[in-house]
Amino acid sequence: MQAVRIHGRGGQGVVTAAELLSIAAFTDGKQAQAFPSFGSERMGAPVMAFCRIDKKTIRTRESVTHPDVIIVQDPTLLHHVDLFGGLSPSGYVLLNSRFSLDKIGLEEFLSSLPDGHVCTLAASDIGQKHLTRSIANTALLGGFAAMTGWITLKSVESAIRHKFPGALGEANAAAAREAYDWVIACLNEPGRGTPHARAN
Repeated sequence: MQAVRIHGRGGQGVVTAAELLSIAAFTDGKQAQAFPSFGSERMGAPVMAFCRIDKKTIRTRESVTHPDVIIVQDPTLLHHVDLFGGLSPSGYVLLNSRFSLDKIGLEEFLSSLPDGHVCTLAASDIGQKHLTRSIANTALLGGFAAMTGWITLKSVESAIRHKFPGALGEANAAAAREAYDWVIACLNEPGRGTPHARAN
C-alpha cells in the first residue's frame, strides 16, 4: 500500500488534490481512498488530506501517520508545522517552491532520502501561468506522477477533466502536464538541476 499526505491551507484545494489523486489511481486500475483530516478547515488554516493507493481492497480508515509521500502545497508551513513526521526512510517529498532545498534550509534535513525522491517545483507559478491564479494542486499532481511513477499523467489529466469540465479542466490539465515534464527533465537531465532540488 502507498500512502500520501498532502499539507496546505484551507482554500488551496488540498482536499481536491487528494480526491483527484484517488480518481487517477482508480483510472489506472488500482484501489484508492481519499479523505481530509478532521478539525478546522477555515480559510488559511493549516489542513491535511490523505490518499491511499493499492492493488487490492483498502480496509484501513485511519489518518496517514507514516506516509510514503508528502506533498507540501504551501511553503509558508515550513518550519512551523511538523510536515515530515513519520515519513518513510525511502519516501518522497514534493514541495511547492521556486527555491532550492538549500535556500529554504531543508537540504541537510532531507539528504537521507534516496536520490530522485525529493523535488521542489514552482507549482504556484505554473498555476498562475495556466489558470491566472497561483493554484498549485493540479500542477503538483503532475509532479507526483513524474516523481513516483505510481500513476500515469494520462490518468491525472482524465481525473482533472472529469472534475473540471471545459476550459477550466483543460487549463488545469495543462498545468499538470507542464509540471510533469519539468520534474522528468529535472530528474533526468544533468545540469538542469539535481535529483533533490530545482536549480535556481
